[in-house]
Amino acid sequence: MASPGQSSLFNVFTEMVSTTYRNHKKEIADNMSNHNALFRRLRTKGRYRTEDGGLSLVAPLEYASNGTYLRYSGYDKLNIQAADVVSAAEFPWRYVSVNIAANGGEIRNNKGENRMVNLVKTKVRNGIKSMGNGLSQDIYSDGTLSNQINGLQALISDAGTGTVGGINSTTFTFWKNTVQSAAAPLQGGGAVTVSDTTIENDMMLPLQLRITRGTDAPDFWVLSEDYFRFFAKSQVSLKRYAGDDEEADAGFVKLKFMGADVFNDTSASGIPTSHGYALNTDYIELVAHEDADMEIMPELSSVDQDAKITPILFQGNLIVSNRSLQGVMKA
Repeated sequence: MASPGQSSLFNVFTEMVSTTYRNHKKEIADNMSNHNALFRRLRTKGRYRTEDGGLSLVAPLEYASNGTYLRYSGYDKLNIQAADVVSAAEFPWRYVSVNIAANGGEIRNNKGENRMVNLVKTKVRNGIKSMGNGLSQDIYSDGTLSNQINGLQALISDAGTGTVGGINSTTFTFWKNTVQSAAAPLQGGGAVTVSDTTIENDMMLPLQLRITRGTDAPDFWVLSEDYFRFFAKSQVSLKRYAGDDEEADAGFVKLKFMGADVFNDTSASGIPTSHGYALNTDYIELVAHEDADMEIMPELSSVDQDAKITPILFQGNLIVSNRSLQGVMKA
């Protein structure tokens, strides 16, 4: 059993962790915004929100077209067939934790205000960075790891098919995403060797046109480093590095393609090499539970260890309501 003095010292550590984290919680989102172009777009566009509960996350489907459209005259019968076979995609909650932990030796050896403050700051800063970096990678992931967020590679797959949000896109073909493959391009013809002379007209343009419905068009491209270099070089005579002050302050370089913003992200962020994603972010959201939106939890005492543990929890998922208007470009 801990002595009264030791118990008090442990309580000081726990209270300081809680206070310090709450004062710096925003740094997790800032860290992700500064290192993940997709998260920044979702956040600045209001596509990052919280829910108060539910067994799953439900995304009402937003169809590109309705099959009951009918031209008629006079007493012709109208098409009264149900238009929707499925009405919503359901995504499971995913759970992430990072623990701010210290063993008794660390706590006792850092007794004294200045030493304790430095210990807590170091622990909290590491926890914040770890949570931000982990979520940043999961947002681009294929969701195949145990309990992993359905990241961008899962929602917009290289095959264009798969079961996403509980809907099998082989059965319901409207739920496929669009794939532009250099080996078998959308526009037909032979394989494309991706380079600065082909990436715009032979790779990006056909994909952009295929997933545009009037004014409903991709607003955001994110390219791996190799593809972004090709695109930037292709724009050499026209190139203008665009970006509002917020994006410039974050260090992001942004180009333009047919009105859409084009960013690059690094493999360290989780985006696969030789890939580009054309996104209509009106139909993509990152949703978190309001009580576990990177929230700090009450301390835990290890039963068989001389330690204190304070968890940080995230509960949520990346969801999509229209896959047909999303595209991937790959080698």
